[in-house]
Amino acid sequence: MTWSEMQPLLEQACTETLVMVGWSTLIAVVGGLPLGILLVLTDKGGLLQNTVVNKVIGQIVNVGRSLPFIILMVALMNFTRWVTGTTIGSEAAIVPLAIGGIPFFARLVETAVREVDHGLVEAVQAMGGNTWTIVRKVLVPESLPSLIASTTTTVIALIGYSAMAGTVGGGGLGDLAVRYGYQRFETGLMWITVAILAVVISLIQFAGDFAARALHRRGARSGPGPKLRLLKGGEPATAEVGKVA
Repeated sequence: MTWSEMQPLLEQACTETLVMVGWSTLIAVVGGLPLGILLVLTDKGGLLQNTVVNKVIGQIVNVGRSLPFIILMVALMNFTRWVTGTTIGSEAAIVPLAIGGIPFFARLVETAVREVDHGLVEAVQAMGGNTWTIVRKVLVPESLPSLIASTTTTVIALIGYSAMAGTVGGGGLGDLAVRYGYQRFETGLMWITVAILAVVISLIQFAGDFAARALHRRGARSGPGPKLRLLKGGEPATAEVGKVA
C-alpha cells in the first residue's frame, strides 16, 4: 500500500479517535469530578459524612473500574444502541468509553482532593464557609495541579480504550490497525498507526505535565491559601486563609 492510499485512511482514523477520546473525556470529567469529591465529603470525618452513601458510591466505582473495557463494551451494547441507534462506529464507542472513564477519573479525583491540607478546610469553616464554598474555594483550586495530571492520565487511558474499541468496529486508529495491519497484512500501515499513537500520547503527557507544573508554581507564588469573600452576619467580610502550621 502506497502513502497516497494510506493518507486518507490515517486522516479519517485520527479524526475518529480524536472525536471519541474528546467527547468521552469531557463526559468522564463532568461525571467523575463530582463523584470523586462526593467520595471524599461522605467519607469518615468528611464534611457530609455518610457511611451508607460512601459505601454505595465506592462499590459502584469499584465495579466500574474492575470490568475490562472489552467486556464493558459488550455488556453495554443494548444501552449503546438505545442511546445512539447503533453499536458500530466512533459515535457508538463514545458511550462505553465515557462510562468506563467516569469511575476511573473519579478515583483519581478522590486521591487528588484528599491531598488538600485539612487545615485550610478548618480555617474556612471557622470563617463561616459552608460545604459548597469549601469545595469551590479550597478543594478544587488547591487540588487543581493534581486534577490536571489526573485528566492527562484519563485521556491516555481512553486512547488505549479507543484502540480496543476498534477491534469490535468502533472506528479510529485501533480499527485501522486491525482491519489493515492484521487482517490484510499491511505491516507498514500498522507500524505507522503505532507510531502515531506513541507520538500523540507523548505530546498529551508533555502538555499535561507542563500545565500541572505551571499551576503548581503559580499556586506557590500566590501564597499558601486562597482568598475568600464570605458573608457573615449579613455583612460582606474579606478574609485571607493563611498558612496553617
